[in-house]
Amino acid sequence: MELDYSAVPRMPDGRTAAEHIQEIESTARAVRMPMGNGGRMMWHIWGEGSGKPILLLFHGGSGSWIHWIRNVQPLAQHFTVYAADMPGLGDSDPPDDVRDIWSVTHCVQAAMQELLPPEEKFAITGFSFGGMVAGHIAVLFSQRIRRIVMVGAGGLKATRKPGPKLRKLLPEMPAETLAAEARRNLEILMLHDPAKVDGVAIHMQIMNTTRAKTRSRDMGQAFKLSEVLPRVKVPLTGIWGEFDSTTYPHIQERIDLFRLRQPDFEMNVIPGAGHWVAYEAADAFNAKLIDILGRTP
Repeated sequence: MELDYSAVPRMPDGRTAAEHIQEIESTARAVRMPMGNGGRMMWHIWGEGSGKPILLLFHGGSGSWIHWIRNVQPLAQHFTVYAADMPGLGDSDPPDDVRDIWSVTHCVQAAMQELLPPEEKFAITGFSFGGMVAGHIAVLFSQRIRRIVMVGAGGLKATRKPGPKLRKLLPEMPAETLAAEARRNLEILMLHDPAKVDGVAIHMQIMNTTRAKTRSRDMGQAFKLSEVLPRVKVPLTGIWGEFDSTTYPHIQERIDLFRLRQPDFEMNVIPGAGHWVAYEAADAFNAKLIDILGRTP
């Protein structure tokens, strides 16, 4: 069934959110790499051939590369950016088991081995579910990963304040309902300031959540990142929004969890931002990420 985006607010210049997303996407090379299970994984690459250090971007649950739409072009001034669509999300085919983090991770591993220049080192930035996947990938590529930057990472065994339940978005919903429910979910989970919920965020939320197959929330609730952390030797750094809905007001608990494994773990908190800090506070996020990776050997 075709989704009806007609109630999604337009850009200030009159373009649709879809047109804006397409414009950013057109500046990348899109490639689909085999995942070893017969399926293919979608990647978008910015700055290919620049010779700049490689940075992989792993998006959040029920998301796609669009979680990084405000980051890819600024980051490509400093890095060769590879933005993934995780298996079973975005335009990527599903893993064998959509509820198993290792099933997802082995698909990502196979695609990375096909995609990346052999022996070259790289950094990963993982948002939410993407942080969980990055932690698992770290066990498989430990010699090649310079640093992993966790952004509001999911799957940690730590206190989470209960909040309102998200509502499922269904393709058959009328346009106004789809847009309103997507906005509500974004305000609950993703963005701290309701005024920051714009048409691109709403379009992204409708498109990505209605096609998501991988059950990232199940993996997060099973604390899969905490489970693998004792095996992670790659240096870790954190960037969190001050009011991240998955964390606030218990951020110290996350810091303690990471420092238990890596005593020099550095947590960077971006004031006023929520869970999707890379979108809500893009300029501050980009500057912080560039600084962190610039200091990484």
